Amino acid sequence: MTDAAIPIHALAANDLAGWLEGAPSEVQAWVAAHDFKAKPGAHLVVPENGGGIAGVLAGLSEPTSLWDLAGLAKALPSGTYALAPTPAMSDAGKAEALMLGWILGSYAFDKYRDDTPQAAKLTPPANVDLARIEILAEAIYTVRDLINTPANDMGPTALASAAKDLAGRFGANCDVTIGDALLDDSYPAIHAVGRAAKDAPRLIEITWGDPKHPTVALVGKGVCFDSGGLDIKPAAGMKWMKKDMGGAAHVLGIALAVMAMKLKVHLKVLIPAVENAISGDAMRPMDVVRTRAGISIEIGNTDAEGRVILADALTRAGESNPELVIDFATLTGAARVALGTELPALFCNDDSLANALLAAGTDTEDALWRMPLWPGYRKMIEGKVADITNSAEGGYGGAITAALFLERFAPKDAAWAHIDLMAWNVSSKPGRPEGGEAMGLRAFVATLAERYGRA
Repeated sequence: MTDAAIPIHALAANDLAGWLEGAPSEVQAWVAAHDFKAKPGAHLVVPENGGGIAGVLAGLSEPTSLWDLAGLAKALPSGTYALAPTPAMSDAGKAEALMLGWILGSYAFDKYRDDTPQAAKLTPPANVDLARIEILAEAIYTVRDLINTPANDMGPTALASAAKDLAGRFGANCDVTIGDALLDDSYPAIHAVGRAAKDAPRLIEITWGDPKHPTVALVGKGVCFDSGGLDIKPAAGMKWMKKDMGGAAHVLGIALAVMAMKLKVHLKVLIPAVENAISGDAMRPMDVVRTRAGISIEIGNTDAEGRVILADALTRAGESNPELVIDFATLTGAARVALGTELPALFCNDDSLANALLAAGTDTEDALWRMPLWPGYRKMIEGKVADITNSAEGGYGGAITAALFLERFAPKDAAWAHIDLMAWNVSSKPGRPEGGEAMGLRAFVATLAERYGRA
């Protein structure tokens, strides 16, 4: 804590009485007058005689939560603050979580505004790994910014530019296959979904790291806007479809963290980037679309386009002889019906990986919930005139049938995880403003760091 910084005394309710015993009598009276009980998320500004701020009391959960101080960044007057020594601050893990929560609470998507108030700043405690915290925060900010950017500024071309910028920063290679070149290079499913849009479809492929290290492939759904195609969405369903590239945003955020932390992996990032638009060249219901894998897809619904583009990308991922393949996608409303908007659905063909991810989700307060790749439902995605349909009849078990569809294209000899997520906060909470959100990112970064280690 620096001399110029205003101290924040972060206390659990059980620690408040002991802290007050050593506090001046006027502070004790102030706390009593305001009936401050150190409830989680509550805070009390303590004035000094000259009219300034002597300090801040902040309540902590038991156990301490990442989000306990997240609201303070915007609730406190602008200035510089520091965490004073308290029982919670002696634990480096708790201090790091509180620091990360504060930074996430400082986030504002102000690209199109000039009136964003300045958030208060927090001096990092001496016992935290600030570099790791800043990497995680930047990865999450990156995901939020990409999702929040409207589709007129975040189409396939812009998404590819963002990927190229990220790759260039870390010396990675970035190849982009665009438009009719997708047909020449055998990505017909990506082309079929995106060909109706003015901004041509493309496959973005980033490669980084030592090829001698295990290959980890990250695949992200990059539907930059989803009108539903000819099976057009109603207005309410279309309103937030700028977020339908949330899977792509997630894999770019995770890639940033992997490269910045120098994890010992050979990283492949694959993003099929399209706009699901309507024109005379749009994909039609009951069209048959071919894929890189040679599996034909019957288009039961043009609004189930995400799994179609992921088919080609997952096939490409399998060609790199990966040890691990992870795909992120804002894929189904069924997953939201089952789990709500805040809890991503995890499908995984490897129990060890799934258990590690679930444990990491608990440790990082970035929970996932495992759902089954139930083989009894495979018959629901069988096509009538093609090998497979992108829209199971009846709509029951929609998140599961979508995952089973993707399983057909995932490599058979690699661990594979599929995350069906909202990528959006429907309302604001401390540290989690309404809008684009990284969900599962901290859990996956922690799992990859534990599994592969840092160079």
